[in-house]
Amino acid sequence: MSTKLPTQNILALVPARGGSKGLIGKNLYPVLDKPLLQYTLDEAQKSQHITQLMMSSEDQAINDFAESCGVAVDYIRPTELAADQTSTAEAVLHVLDWLEEQGRLPDAIVLLQPTSPLRSVKDIDGAIEQFLSSDKQSLLSVQPMKEHPYKCVQRSESGWQYLAQPSQYVSRRQDYNDDYYVINGAIYIVTPDYLRKQGAFTAEGGSELFVMDSISGVDIDDLADVFQVEALLKMRQKQLR
Repeated sequence: MSTKLPTQNILALVPARGGSKGLIGKNLYPVLDKPLLQYTLDEAQKSQHITQLMMSSEDQAINDFAESCGVAVDYIRPTELAADQTSTAEAVLHVLDWLEEQGRLPDAIVLLQPTSPLRSVKDIDGAIEQFLSSDKQSLLSVQPMKEHPYKCVQRSESGWQYLAQPSQYVSRRQDYNDDYYVINGAIYIVTPDYLRKQGAFTAEGGSELFVMDSISGVDIDDLADVFQVEALLKMRQKQLR
């Protein structure tokens, strides 16, 4: 394993602001038998590599719930960093400054958004291990595209064109190249120095890609997504019986 992170002090940060337009109260919205946020907290607490777990929220109800789950909430996100126009990077940079003042600056940050409830500890630890063994300073999770670019078109003033074309004609889906992915937002890992220099978690071509399956990477944005996740959770529960 790489010695890129000498002490391997790894912070898992869960950003969960109170405001949500797509689904009101999304982070505490009940999904089957527990609030959405709890799925992420439960899996993060099982990790073999995470040494700190903390919240970034301005919302009292969210922080109270996280604390009841055994998560540190000594940091409170400023209200001005919980607006719709505030980027996640801005909010995390503020956390880094606060941690540095406390003498608790980590070697790496694992960003775990609550909207990916099917992301497991296996995914989290697998991503951390891949990050530690790579020479990159950032990592993001992806999953195979459901609609392959060879079948997708883009309209233009002159007509339309395929988003991507194979070097030779292929007619069967199984003959397509499997190197097209979509960023699913389930896991981001970055060093503090990289985030401060780039002002972002990733850079095109310069970040490690961690491939997840399409089920584990499902993201909740609205009520329809909740129904989908509940169905998938029930399926998983049956498989474990």
